[in-house]
Amino acid sequence: MDERTKQLLSLGREHYEKREFDKAEHYLRQVQEREETAKYADVYNMMGVIHHDRGRFEEAQGCFEEALAINPNYTEAALNLAVTYNDLGRYDEAKKIYQAALSRGEEAPGQLDPFVKGKIANLHAEVAQAYVDAGMPNDALHELRKAILLCPTFADLRVRLANLYRQTGDQDAARFELEEAISAKPQYVPAYVSLGVVLLSLNRKDEAIKRWREAIEIDPDNKAAAMYLRMAAGMAS
Repeated sequence: MDERTKQLLSLGREHYEKREFDKAEHYLRQVQEREETAKYADVYNMMGVIHHDRGRFEEAQGCFEEALAINPNYTEAALNLAVTYNDLGRYDEAKKIYQAALSRGEEAPGQLDPFVKGKIANLHAEVAQAYVDAGMPNDALHELRKAILLCPTFADLRVRLANLYRQTGDQDAARFELEEAISAKPQYVPAYVSLGVVLLSLNRKDEAIKRWREAIEIDPDNKAAAMYLRMAAGMAS
């Protein structure tokens, strides 16, 4: 790397870390233009984050995929790609990429232990709630997705994410998250109740009733599930 490229990269990283994305993009693009035989995975990862922040998900996807092509063990880029696949509705691919990144992380030294991951995930969830309170649901979605990437078996976080998806009109994404929540924690009743609501909105009434009945089987005193079952019975009469 010549001195000019090093300077451009240093300036790009400096602005990126300050989240001054306009300035960061200006310098990082120049680094990409100067690439001859060597490509820099972190440049593509940073560009991907910038694209994602602006809602340019397909461009972000391309950058993260390029970063991984350069360095297949780039865990941060893999997690960013998983988030982007989620945003594009490519849920199975997101799950596959995440699991691959997790497997690599388990083999690598110095990774976060589960307790620390849980603490960080809950911090993301707190930030997400702050975004919700501020009327910024898309930013809240992003924070919850990051939390779940850290702790995919936290069923309560998946239910919160699903409820946000439902509020923003993405019923299929909500259904996916709730099914994953049930898979991770089969006794978690709120996931069954919420999944029933989503299925009903998708005109899958019989499946919705089945989920509410499953909730009652786990928790016979669950008032929400009982209420929805009464409502469904009233709709049929």
